[in-house]
Amino acid sequence: MAFLSGVQRLIRRSPLLHSHYASIRLSSTLTSPKLFVSGLSRLTTDEKLKEAFSSFGQLVEAKVITDRASGRSKGFAFVTYTAIEEAEKAREGMNAKFLDGWVIFVDPAKPREPRPPQQSQSQPSETGFTVNKTVGWCG
Repeated sequence: MAFLSGVQRLIRRSPLLHSHYASIRLSSTLTSPKLFVSGLSRLTTDEKLKEAFSSFGQLVEAKVITDRASGRSKGFAFVTYTAIEEAEKAREGMNAKFLDGWVIFVDPAKPREPRPPQQSQSQPSETGFTVNKTVGWCG
């Protein structure tokens, strides 16, 4: 952790490194109008996110991802615009800015990776026991 903060300090102090780092982060072009927002405060809501990003264009959706059990923010969100140009403006305007007291990072959203198909119901083994992979052995 200390190493990373030292590297971040070095990048911030050196204008050449800082601009190179920023250009690497912003170099990938958008292929869809959907953005991934990370570094959010646990207190950030969908409404606060919409309010912060609405000045860059027409929003289709601004969704903070929450934990199913607690209902609290997981610290990241997805923002979708009607056009890629609007998303690019939002990315440039909101990346490394403060929202609810936290520095947020805005990157292109990656397509969701396909999940492996679910296994069918467990079959009894040779001993007659069924395997429940989340709990253990059940009889």
